[in-house]
Amino acid sequence: MIYFVLKFLHIIGAAVLLGTGAGIAFFMLMAHRTGNAMTVAAVARIVVLADFVFTTTAVIVQPITGIALAWNAGYSLWDRWIFWSIILYLVTGAFWLPVVWMQMEMRNIAKQAAVKGEPLPARYHKLFWTWFYFGFPAFAAVLGIIWLMITRPA
Repeated sequence: MIYFVLKFLHIIGAAVLLGTGAGIAFFMLMAHRTGNAMTVAAVARIVVLADFVFTTTAVIVQPITGIALAWNAGYSLWDRWIFWSIILYLVTGAFWLPVVWMQMEMRNIAKQAAVKGEPLPARYHKLFWTWFYFGFPAFAAVLGIIWLMITRPA
């Protein structure tokens, strides 16, 4: 019974990571495309909140449930597919942590521009494009982890 509870929580955590990441990327991109500082500030405020509430929770739950699942099922963390899942998880984190900071900075910059009635400054645009490109390896790593979890290649 504990195995299925852990598996359920682990799968939900993976869905939250993938879904929240894709949703955040979509909404930030759509807000950015408006070019409107007020829109960007409002969306970025919600995106930062969503990242803290949903993504952070899943980021904490995933290794706990993953290690517990491996232990419960008799797998070693050194099994190749688990080892590479852990490496990809660390890669995801290496890109996600700076992204969270960038989102907070973009939110603050957009809020200041909106208050002043000014367009989004060059610093915002530089952060946005860095944020945008950081999403690709993070998203690919999450997809890789999910593939490894499903296929468990030898």
